[in-house]
Amino acid sequence: MPAAVIDAISALQRGEGVIVADDADRENECDFIFAAQTLTPEQMALMIRHGSGIVCAVITQAHADHMGLPPMVHQNASPYKTPFTISVEASNGVTTGVSAQDRTKTIHALTQLDAVQSDLRSPGHVFPLVAHPDGLRARRGHTEATLALMELAGLPASGVLCEAMTDDGRMACYADIATLGAARGMPLITIDEIAQALAAS
Repeated sequence: MPAAVIDAISALQRGEGVIVADDADRENECDFIFAAQTLTPEQMALMIRHGSGIVCAVITQAHADHMGLPPMVHQNASPYKTPFTISVEASNGVTTGVSAQDRTKTIHALTQLDAVQSDLRSPGHVFPLVAHPDGLRARRGHTEATLALMELAGLPASGVLCEAMTDDGRMACYADIATLGAARGMPLITIDEIAQALAAS
């Protein structure tokens, strides 16, 4: 298994984050990715401060169905069919829902193994994404890469992602990945490396 994959898996198992770049001929963007169940308010604050601010929780279709989360729109017209559900908020223990602490609470309420529909309300400040059932074989997005990483790390099938930004406000691309990693202290990996590791596992 490539060293980059091993480093990323180890970081996630320690409760830390990674930076994942997708294909240059796709979105050509880098995302921060964390395991959902170990996410901390400090990690959420990093994504809000150094990312797009649109923090997404990656879940399976089965979990979306279990939690009663329908697609955000009936006809998805986004270029890459980004699979958003309706936005959510934790039903209890939050104030306005937008702080790092509140959004972390919502992520945990959504992704805990014994979660039930009454744990959430809508709309909210967290945006669930439903991974394609066939994973990276069917859709080479950060959504599917997140669950692939969790599988490789032996972690529950849920994660958190947020698009990374450069200091001058651009969306970070593959050319920025080394600078981003050095600045944030996170391992760097590409979706292609994740797909290869999963195929070989």
